[in-house]
This record gives sequence, C-alpha cells and structure tokens, in this order.
Amino acid sequence: MALPLRARKARLALVGTVSVALLWVIWPYIGAIFWSVVLAIVFAPLHAWILGLSGGRRLVAGLTTLLVIVVGVVVPLALLASALLRQAGALYADIAAGRIDVGGYLQRIIDALPAWARQALDGSGIGELYSIREKLSTSAVEASRFVATQLLGFGLNAFSFALSLAIMLYLLYVLLSDGRSLAARIERFSPLPADETRSLATTFSTVIRATVKGGVVMAATQGLLGGVMLGLLGVEATLFWGVVFGLLSMIPAVGAGLLWAPIALYFLATGAVVKGIVLIVFGTVVLTVIDNILRPFLVGRDTQLPGYMVLVATLGGVASFGLNGIIVGPMVAALFVATWKLFESVETPGQPV
Repeated sequence: MALPLRARKARLALVGTVSVALLWVIWPYIGAIFWSVVLAIVFAPLHAWILGLSGGRRLVAGLTTLLVIVVGVVVPLALLASALLRQAGALYADIAAGRIDVGGYLQRIIDALPAWARQALDGSGIGELYSIREKLSTSAVEASRFVATQLLGFGLNAFSFALSLAIMLYLLYVLLSDGRSLAARIERFSPLPADETRSLATTFSTVIRATVKGGVVMAATQGLLGGVMLGLLGVEATLFWGVVFGLLSMIPAVGAGLLWAPIALYFLATGAVVKGIVLIVFGTVVLTVIDNILRPFLVGRDTQLPGYMVLVATLGGVASFGLNGIIVGPMVAALFVATWKLFESVETPGQPV
C-alpha cells in the first residue's frame, strides 16, 4: 500500500538527515574511501579473472587481488615517495640557503633580453624587477617548503597514514568481494528506471577506468622521459622534476609545458642555446605527440568527452578537490553528459524540455 504524502516526505527527510550525518562522520577518511572505490573499479576485471581461476572462491580471489595491488601499486608508490622526500628536502635546503637563487635566474633572463625589451618591461608597470625577483625567490622557498612539508607529513603522521591505508585496503577487499551485491542493492533502491541506473553506473565505471588508465600511462611516460631529458641536460633533482612532469602531464594540452617551457627559456637566456633548443624540440615534438596520440586513445575514446571538456573538468577538479580532482573532474563531466543524454532520450519529439 502506498504511503501518504506526509509519510513519504518524513521518510525522505529521515534518509537525507542520516545520510548527511554519516558523511560528516566518515569525512576524515573520505580520501581512503574514494580511492578504495576507484581501485575496486579499476581492478575489477583482474579480480573477476582470478575468481574464475580459483573456482569461484571469493576469499582467495579477493586476497590475491589485494596482494597484487599492494605489491604492484602501494609498495612502489611508497618507495617513490621516500626517494621524493629526500630530493624535495634537499631542494628546499638549497633554495633556503641561497645555493639555488630563483630570483637570480629571473635576473639573468632579463639581462639577456634586448635593450628595447628591457625598456618595454620598465615602462609597462611590470618593471618593478627587484620586487618581482624578491617575490619569486620567496615563492620558490615557500613552494619547496610546502612540498617538503607535505611529503614529510607522511612520515610524521605515520599512524594516521597507516590507518587510512588500512581502511582503504579493507574497503577495497570488501568492494572486490561483494561489489556485485552492493551494485544490485543500489540499483534496487535507485529512483531511476533500472536501465538508466545501469547506464549511469556503466558510465561511472568507464570514466574512472579510462581516467586512471590514461593518467597513469601519461604520467609514467612523460614523467620518465621528462626526468631523463632534464638529467641529460644537467638539471639536478631529476626524480623530483620527473614526478612534477608526471603530475603536470595529467592536465590535458598545457600540462608538461608549464615546466619545460620556463626551463627552456632559462637555458636560452643564459647562453645555453643548444640545451634550450633541445628542450623545446623535446617538449613541442616528443611530449606533444605523446599527448595528442595517447590521451585521446586512453581517455577521450572511452569517456566520449571532447578535449576541451576534459581540460576544463580536470583543472576544475584539481582546484576543488586537489589530486583527487584529476579523477573527480572528468567523472562529474562524463556523468553530466550521460545524464543529459538520458534526459534527452526520454523526451518525446515536440515535448518542451
């Protein structure tokens, strides 16, 4: 028997209230929960394959998949973070001690400009060069200090990090083992028709897999090549800059250029013309070709999102959610497009939208 309108409203209010309360309670570990969902979706095909090999034994399949994730993902990332911590700390110490003078690099670039360019800078209002130099030096110190502090936080807050990791791995095992039943329950309670709920769930999973797959491949490829190239050109802390290359490469179109372009400009301005030209060719040809070939193949084809939407959604996601936004941004954009397509498909011709 259908409930009266007042009872339905009361039930919805109760569900909404307790849902918000639960979200507030679990918010300190929302990152661990988010990544457990992401990894469960990404490794679901592997879990299904292992489940078939094990004769349907869910415990064996879940633990084996979890072991693969720990050995193949968690441990390498921990080792990388440890090495990155050492290089970031050394870089911060060099900048703070003045051994790396970022403001001096700017001054060298300005001194290498033609006289007319320097006069244009002086007359444009940009020309408070001393002030700019001091601000740039201060910003470099603060940025390197921030990176070093954030990385050091993994060590200083070891218990909190270990607890978040344990929560993520436990939830990951639960999602791998009982993911199908949880999905069926969500579908049963969804207010949308079953086919529309499945369509949105498929879009959700596809976008996460494509974004993670594309992001990992792009970051690994461009980070490795960029770090090696900078090392060959004599730039120190190549591991640190390689990781920066990798992180920036996740931003479509402009990502890696935010790093290699200023370095190439510095090379050219300080007389290292060959190094500058090599880096420009490397950035505009090698990295651009990789970006234009791999990214559409790995991300755009599966998400069916235009490049401009991936760019804006990724930048907006990072601005709103930090590194999690690299996945959250494209995911929200894809769900937005999928939702509007569903809305369009149920509208009859001539019916106002």
